[in-house]
Amino acid sequence: MSGDWRLGINWSADGLIPAIAQDRASGRVLMLAWMNREALDATIAENRAVYWSRSRNRLWRKGEQSGCVQTVTEIRLDCDGDTLLLQVEQLGGVACHTGRESCFFRRLDAGEWTVVDAVVRDPQALYGADRDHR
Repeated sequence: MSGDWRLGINWSADGLIPAIAQDRASGRVLMLAWMNREALDATIAENRAVYWSRSRNRLWRKGEQSGCVQTVTEIRLDCDGDTLLLQVEQLGGVACHTGRESCFFRRLDAGEWTVVDAVVRDPQALYGADRDHR
């Protein structure tokens, strides 16, 4: 890619931008993660979601351990230039480290969080004993 397309992005003070991953086929929001410039460049170059792990302070290729890769089919920038939307094909049917399709599996019902989505794949089978896989 060439040109000044990066100039339209309003990075946060710490050089990050939130990136929402949305299933291309269903439209369901799968997760929210963060990208820095390097992660966005890698995402474009590799055609797969690459995020910035704030907890590990390094690039994180979605699915690098679990195999649940997000193939990126489209990238959009919101009107304020401060949020990315990634249209993805979620391989393995799981975006969440809990083994669910989406990280948004809890719904507020009468002042309580209710789990509304079942575990699709056992997290132990995806990650083993590693708990720092996000």
